[in-house]
Amino acid sequence: MRLFAAVLPPEDVTSELAAEVEELRGMPGADHLRWTGRPGWHFTLAFYGEVDDDLVPDLSARLERAAHRTPSFRLELSGGGQFGRGRALWAGARGDLETLRLLADRSEAAARKAGVEMGEHRRYKPHLTVGRSRAAVDVRQYVAALDEFSSRTWTVDELVLVRSNLPRSGVAGEQPRYEAVGRWPLGGAG
Repeated sequence: MRLFAAVLPPEDVTSELAAEVEELRGMPGADHLRWTGRPGWHFTLAFYGEVDDDLVPDLSARLERAAHRTPSFRLELSGGGQFGRGRALWAGARGDLETLRLLADRSEAAARKAGVEMGEHRRYKPHLTVGRSRAAVDVRQYVAALDEFSSRTWTVDELVLVRSNLPRSGVAGEQPRYEAVGRWPLGGAG
């Protein structure tokens, strides 16, 4: 199954972002991006790709330990940016980014110890993807608009293992479906 570890913002925070994205979608050239939907909004901590079903129990146990060793922390959506010359437009984060990065590192280490094939380690850059393009797109106006955006602050209190179900219908604009396959409270969350 195709898996990743994530932090999921609460519903009211994604509602705030949805209002901002709706304004971005009304800007000139917005049809050059494939806009992601609220059900898919998350901060990926570690992307695992296809994971053999036999490895999932060990991965889950290691993620549970990683969550237990990490305290809950404060976070908010704030600002934005891009990767790949506009191929990905994202909302950023502000708050306890040190603990967020620690949780990302622990999520990656859990996979490596469970035998999941991981690519080379890169420094974690917190981002929540709101739009994508197959070709380079000038997204400066959207990044500038996102620079003015910030959500309310919330307490991150769980680590989530998410299964990504890729579109199969061939219908243009169909989004992946995500389902939580494991949830673990962070150490300070009870």
